[in-house]
Amino acid sequence: MKKILISLLSLFIAAANTTGCAAKASSVSLNNSNTAESSTETEADVSAKTNALVAYFSCTGTTEQIAEYISDGTSADLYEIIAADPYTEADLNYNNSNSRTTKEQNDSSARPEVSGTVENMDQYDIVFIGYPIWHGQAPRIISTFLESYDFSGKTIIPFCTSHSSGIGSSDTNLHSLCSDSTAWIDGRRFAADASSDEVMEWVNSLNLDISEVKTVGEFDFESKTVLLNSGYEMPIMGLGTYSLSDEECAVSIAALLEAGGRLIDTAYMYGNEAAVGKAVRESDVPREEIFVITKLYPNQYDNAAEAIDEALERMGLDYIDMMLLHHPGDNDVEAYKAMEQAVADGKIRSIGLSNWYVEELTEFLPQVSITPALVQNEIHPYYQENNVIPYIQSLGIVVQGWYPFGGRGYTAELLSDETISTIAAAHDVTSAQVILRWNLQKGVVVIPGSSNPDHIRENLDLFGFELTDEEMEQINALDRNEKHDWY
Repeated sequence: MKKILISLLSLFIAAANTTGCAAKASSVSLNNSNTAESSTETEADVSAKTNALVAYFSCTGTTEQIAEYISDGTSADLYEIIAADPYTEADLNYNNSNSRTTKEQNDSSARPEVSGTVENMDQYDIVFIGYPIWHGQAPRIISTFLESYDFSGKTIIPFCTSHSSGIGSSDTNLHSLCSDSTAWIDGRRFAADASSDEVMEWVNSLNLDISEVKTVGEFDFESKTVLLNSGYEMPIMGLGTYSLSDEECAVSIAALLEAGGRLIDTAYMYGNEAAVGKAVRESDVPREEIFVITKLYPNQYDNAAEAIDEALERMGLDYIDMMLLHHPGDNDVEAYKAMEQAVADGKIRSIGLSNWYVEELTEFLPQVSITPALVQNEIHPYYQENNVIPYIQSLGIVVQGWYPFGGRGYTAELLSDETISTIAAAHDVTSAQVILRWNLQKGVVVIPGSSNPDHIRENLDLFGFELTDEEMEQINALDRNEKHDWY
């Protein structure tokens, strides 16, 4: 799984690092108040950044334009190198031997101070560095920038702007400031009127591996994952284990993992956490590729810290990918804060809620520090929560649905619904697959329960067809506001 970077506004960030399916998107903050890249983003707009950075110094705007072309074309982060003592028009008078720029360029030891820093520079694998040519060389402030960070193991690609001079020896001289393990790609000079197409033709010729942008809450149907606001990626479909016995859990999880599924949902009240943990531990699939969700029940809220440790012990896991509060109850805020502490302690990676709706969330969220990464509610064609889902998603929280087939006693009716059956026949799939695909296209993660390996494989096979807008509306019209459980 490629490394991705995330910048979160809000009060709510969980710190951890890992790789794999549950890859943590490490926080990045460009600490420069004068640059457009700041940490002031709304939660709903939080995006995973690339593994590339475009750092540039520009006084007249020419280099800035080239830097923006590169950033726009690659989705790389953009950072402006700004002098702590800004350059004035008089400073830039190259014909004056006493001007600041002339003196700096004539002094090989000159190192103008830079305002601000790039925090988490270690997260970038590729760094473009742009500058204008001054007296045939890069401005000395570029030397300051290069000497301020450890670029070992990174790839640096310089580019410059000038009216006539090429990149010349500026490239070589800058290279000498970096360690031997820094990969240095020969730079390119651009004229002031260089077009975006010209710049990107050069960038594309470099054949760089630059990660794609991901947005929190947006389903990636290629990787079959969604980026959570905690910075971890979670599969968008998996297996619910409600009512499965220990033996059924083992068989079901084995079938899920064999078919490529990686998301497992359990809970203290299901009584099968130990079986789930055992199946995960004994699987040939690496632990970091499996995403395990469990829940605290209200009767555990009074001693939530102890309950968290007990869950880890029962499951025999070093960490839990996601822990939820099962439903509102006495001391639920205190229990949630215990989960927040467990995140800080590295016991849990993401936290959330189950069976919280608009009113409950409005009251609950101001009392906690970490925004839930997930809210899990009953969702199926007869109970659609069409007002609740958008509200939750607007907060940067991912929605997950339980009872996707209506729950016990209602499944047969829902799967035989004439509208759904007709749509299934049109796509040569099952009604179950139509319902699950409908959820995914609404941005709802699905965790259907089953002990039948054939059904488990079928429930994961959701990407060979797509529902039309008309078909989505036909299913939306089935809503009865008919809740099938008391939560």
